[in-house]
Amino acid sequence: MTKSLKSLWARFLFQDRGILPAKRLLILYLILSLVFVMCATIGLSWSYVITFNILTLCLSLVDLLFSPSKTQLAFTRALPKEMERGLTYPIEIEVNNFSSYSLLYRLKDGLPQSFDRPFPLKGFIPKNSAVVVTYHSTAAVRGEYQVQKLYFRYRSRLGLWEKQTTVSLPESVKVIPDLTETKQFLENAQSFLKYEGLHIRRQRSGVGDFSKIREFVVGDDPRKINWRQTAKLREIMTNDYEPEHGKYVTILIDCGRMMGAELKKGNRLEKALEAALTVTAAALKKGDYVSVLAFSKEIHVFVPPAKGMAHLQTILHAIYNLKVDAAESNYSSVLRYLETVQKKRSLLLLFSDVRTFLHEESALAYLQRLRQRHLFLMIGIEDQTLLKRVNDVPGTVQKAMVKSIAQQQLLIKKREKNKWEKQGLQMIEAREEKLAVTAVSHYIEIMNQNLL
Repeated sequence: MTKSLKSLWARFLFQDRGILPAKRLLILYLILSLVFVMCATIGLSWSYVITFNILTLCLSLVDLLFSPSKTQLAFTRALPKEMERGLTYPIEIEVNNFSSYSLLYRLKDGLPQSFDRPFPLKGFIPKNSAVVVTYHSTAAVRGEYQVQKLYFRYRSRLGLWEKQTTVSLPESVKVIPDLTETKQFLENAQSFLKYEGLHIRRQRSGVGDFSKIREFVVGDDPRKINWRQTAKLREIMTNDYEPEHGKYVTILIDCGRMMGAELKKGNRLEKALEAALTVTAAALKKGDYVSVLAFSKEIHVFVPPAKGMAHLQTILHAIYNLKVDAAESNYSSVLRYLETVQKKRSLLLLFSDVRTFLHEESALAYLQRLRQRHLFLMIGIEDQTLLKRVNDVPGTVQKAMVKSIAQQQLLIKKREKNKWEKQGLQMIEAREEKLAVTAVSHYIEIMNQNLL
């Protein structure tokens, strides 16, 4: 295909500048052509038919005089700098018409393929006025994207010809992980976790700093009742103590092949990132130091430990663009690297696939050494397919065989987990929708018990 033909084809595909016949003109021209052909069959000269066709085409071009020129239009776009994955955001395009002619338009914005694109958008713009066109889009894949062009077609009231222009409006947008759970925790931690009672607050008596006076709940130590406030308020009140601040938390995020397994919403890596950011917010809010290490067969990202809520943005911008690697994760390499960069005792919180990790015998020796200085906790996502096969009713021989194999795999995993946990390496699994809550709950429980 020659360059001119490619340009013409792009023009019809809403991708170039130029003038195109509208649908109304094509229908009108088809009707007139049929009439002229019928007249030619009954004796009208073909020279008259050709003349009338050319004259009709020329008269239709007058329609172009009643539509604005391209220089009389101006465009601006209001695009969010950051969009959370899976959430819908409004995008505004302002179109200014400086001419004395109104117009009917269709437009397409140059969003990437991974965004929802509700195009073309249609509307009407009066003369000498501006219109704000608003549409909503959702980004499905994290990363940094460039939005370059805006494609705009418009016509006059007669609607015989359409003018098309391509406007360059370069902007960049970052698609970051979904921070809904992180915001919920920061807004109301008690409502998010429900950790004010016995299940989480098993803190050692007399350990920690005084935090506040609150209502007595079931499971609290009666020895901590504040009798002065109880008498004053006529309600049982208790002293609340919190762990010492300034502990170190190291979050390890596996980006290996198994983290690409698809879930109901996204994949394992997406859920791990969301849970890791929620734990980060919880730790920073309590005054702890947080560092993040992302890896697969090699180290992808390492954020040194720091405290303060401003550090959350540093971590977010460092890990928002992490992708699943097609290679297997090298746990031994990352644990060796961790020995060199994390000298102080810390909580090592690993987000990975438990089943894959259990077969890494070489990593056990490194973890046993790290266990002497650090506290290790691994969190994975339950394999719902395996659990479903275990709970299936074996109605046929084939289903019975599938169920027996699933039960065997589950028993092997439990046996391997017990071997690791005897070495003091704790491993837990949670449902994908409860991963963030489970991770934050275990972090708070460890801190409340002063295990660090």
